[in-house]
Amino acid sequence: MTDLAETSGQTSVATNVQEEVTPDLLSEVIAELEQYRERLVNDTLSMAQRAKIVKSQALANLEPSLTEIDARLEALRQQHRELLGATKNP
Repeated sequence: MTDLAETSGQTSVATNVQEEVTPDLLSEVIAELEQYRERLVNDTLSMAQRAKIVKSQALANLEPSLTEIDARLEALRQQHRELLGATKNP
């Protein structure tokens, strides 16, 4: 869960230092968060398999984190769409 805080912290850092949020920056953050989500699922399933834990149980334990990541991804995608719309219609 630390990685999520660090990843989401990166978006906050960009805002806190008055860095302009651009569509390119949002695309990069979205891609990194998607990669983190995929890695989290893959690593969890790999560890569950080694520990002889049922896949459905491992995914159920992971579900709250995945829900949070998915919500953050959707918010970032919406912000990205809005920025793209604003740059096309000044």
